[in-house]
Amino acid sequence: MAFPTAVNDQITDSVTQANVKVLGDAPAMSMGNLFQATSQALANAAHNATTAQQQTAITAQAATTMGVTTLYSIDTASTGVATKEILGS
Repeated sequence: MAFPTAVNDQITDSVTQANVKVLGDAPAMSMGNLFQATSQALANAAHNATTAQQQTAITAQAATTMGVTTLYSIDTASTGVATKEILGS
């Protein structure tokens, strides 16, 4: 039985029980919030890593294309010079 007051004992007991339930739920709620925040952070990290990989692949492809183009143009230039010397222009 609760302390004697002007309020009905059933009311004070129900308020006390409600407060106990709120306090009992607090650790579970805080852990749920922590897990949700951690999951969101890990998902963002994975998404950022995927985006970085995609951008790196595009950059590498562009660099490779430019390298191959340069190699082909050097060959073409040297062939043009040799042809010019052979033809004697």
